[in-house]
Amino acid sequence: MKRTAKRSTKRSPSRRLSAELTAGITAALEKKALDVIVLDLTKASAFTDFFVICTGTNVRQVQAIATAVEEALRRKGTKPALVEGFSRGEWVLIDCFDFIFHVFQPATRDFYALERLWGGAERIEVSAG
Repeated sequence: MKRTAKRSTKRSPSRRLSAELTAGITAALEKKALDVIVLDLTKASAFTDFFVICTGTNVRQVQAIATAVEEALRRKGTKPALVEGFSRGEWVLIDCFDFIFHVFQPATRDFYALERLWGGAERIEVSAG
């Protein structure tokens, strides 16, 4: 019996992500964001196309990541429709309609578990290189 190889749910980000989204991801990585993942929600019944989820180790790093993402987006001509949670620095949400950045502290990310909530979404591989 012939076995077929399993298809990976990870895809290369270069051909699918907009320049604005890529710039935001790069900015987060430059601020040492941890565990960066992109969830492709285009096939789900979702209110956005992509979630970018990442972690900062403390309030200051979460805020620095969020600020860097906003600045990178602004340089690309994109202004977020909504930014929430910046002052507390536990979970900063940056909503740009087509994509949303979620910058968490570790315990908050574990608690809300967006990766599990959107478990059926395709994950797009992101690396610092």
